[in-house]
Amino acid sequence: MSLRDEVLASQLGRGVRPALQRIGFVQLSLVAMLLLAALSWRTILSSDRLQAAGLFNGETLDRAWRFFQDLAGVHAASPAFLRWSEWQEKAGLAVETLAMSVMGIGIAGGVALALFMFGARNIMLGQLSPYASLPSWGLFALTRGFFTLTRSIPELVWALIIVFAFSPGVLPGAIALGIHNAGVLGRLGSEVVEGLDPRPLRALRSSGAGRLQVLLYGVLPEALPRFVTYLFYRWEVVIRTTVVVGFVAAGGLGTEFRLAMSHFKYTEVTLILFWYLIIVLAVDLAASFLRRLAD
Repeated sequence: MSLRDEVLASQLGRGVRPALQRIGFVQLSLVAMLLLAALSWRTILSSDRLQAAGLFNGETLDRAWRFFQDLAGVHAASPAFLRWSEWQEKAGLAVETLAMSVMGIGIAGGVALALFMFGARNIMLGQLSPYASLPSWGLFALTRGFFTLTRSIPELVWALIIVFAFSPGVLPGAIALGIHNAGVLGRLGSEVVEGLDPRPLRALRSSGAGRLQVLLYGVLPEALPRFVTYLFYRWEVVIRTTVVVGFVAAGGLGTEFRLAMSHFKYTEVTLILFWYLIIVLAVDLAASFLRRLAD
């Protein structure tokens, strides 16, 4: 390589490095996401095992069109969603579903509120814990392990396990929802505590306040508003999960949805979807209003 080529290569390298440095984490993540999406669709469309060609043929479209006609009651003499008695009957199931979501988020909120501060590293092991010891390490590890275990197992799996211990009904579904979301809320609450400004807490500590006083008068008032906000966000998620949990005989609209599909009562399925849409919208509006009050 001549001297001129070496100079050009050096100038090119000096121009490429700043350009690479300007590419941030978000840009790289976007490129990686698009690449993974393209590879995923390539696998779906090219793999014989997935039988992707059957998704786009005329027979599939014809079956889908007939199914939507059944949902709309085109071939039914008296669709369920046009009978007031059916609306009244499904209203009771909608109330059960709503009660399941309230019970579930109540269990989750109570457990997470009692434990989330013990899962914060800065409180148990960091600078705000000058008395860190083996019991502190143990309590921190147990709390984080509980959060990890409960949120890693889906609500449906928890419901399958709990139904064997309880008779089918709303309570097993509420417990399953509460266990899973306790881990989610607990971890979110711990991260809120870890992100607090440590200066007021250090001031309390330096003024002679004990650990319990720091938690009650320093940590809890600062973390509680955001924790309540997360609680209402999770309630919006929980009300959408109640139908899935109901598939395993946990009561509410989910159980009725599974039975209606099994007996090919498609107009009842449509009615259940209407009621489900109503309670989801009601919970969304209520949670938004309560979040504004909490803020």
